[in-house]
Amino acid sequence: MQLSDEQHTHLLNYVELLDKWNKVYNLTAVREPDAMLTQHILDSLAMVKVLENYMVASSCRILDVGSGAGLPAVPLAIACPKWRVTALDGHHKRTAFVQQVAIELGLNNLEVVQDRVETWQPKALYDVVISRAFVALSKQHLAVDGIMVAMKGVYPYEELERLSSPLVIKCVQSLEVPFLAAQRHAVILSHNT
Repeated sequence: MQLSDEQHTHLLNYVELLDKWNKVYNLTAVREPDAMLTQHILDSLAMVKVLENYMVASSCRILDVGSGAGLPAVPLAIACPKWRVTALDGHHKRTAFVQQVAIELGLNNLEVVQDRVETWQPKALYDVVISRAFVALSKQHLAVDGIMVAMKGVYPYEELERLSSPLVIKCVQSLEVPFLAAQRHAVILSHNT
């Protein structure tokens, strides 16, 4: 993907902020900035192509459930400024960090919400709901014609077997993350209509 110099700078500044805050607030188990670039930034950016393949409009609304330190919300907001990204997490220290990142980097397309996925009531449903672990709880926030993306490591055979309606699997896409010697998959789901 093509990123501007400003986007590159924002991504590097995000890693610097993550490294700095991580020493005090323990936001991620990844401790080295170089590893953060691969395991967090490049891993998150791998989702851009997946989302572009399935989205109808370039100005869609994306909800990142269980965003933690803003992954993938922050890299997505930096790489795709037309997208409206909401980072949802129930922990104050995480949402405070992501809010500070949004302010320092001037990410006007990034909204931060501190709440639990099962109790939060957004004003409107989302075109895309992306999550690593909250698929069953997140479907209430998905628009009828939207997609849900579950970010996974190894192919999630058992999880897919337990999946219940009203969501159906559209596809499971293997992802290539540069410099990462681990499996990554994106499970694309939609409403059973």
